[in-house]
Amino acid sequence: MAFVRRYIGILLLLLAPLVIYSLVHGALNHIDPAGKKDINNPVIWIIIITIFTPIALGLMIFGWYAFRGEYDRNPEKSAQL
Repeated sequence: MAFVRRYIGILLLLLAPLVIYSLVHGALNHIDPAGKKDINNPVIWIIIITIFTPIALGLMIFGWYAFRGEYDRNPEKSAQL
């Protein structure tokens, strides 16, 4: 089980920057002042990137802790924390 947690940690470490990059890349491709659709509005993209960047960074931190093995032992009592 520890191997699976570490594997998922590596996956999250690689996936989080990829998500941030794809959001910024999608925003740069879709923002168009002459566009009439909502996807062309820069305000919506700023809101989306502002919301999902901390989520992706949190997943990256969670992945780092999983990769380091912080979740390998499960305490049975609160005194073991």
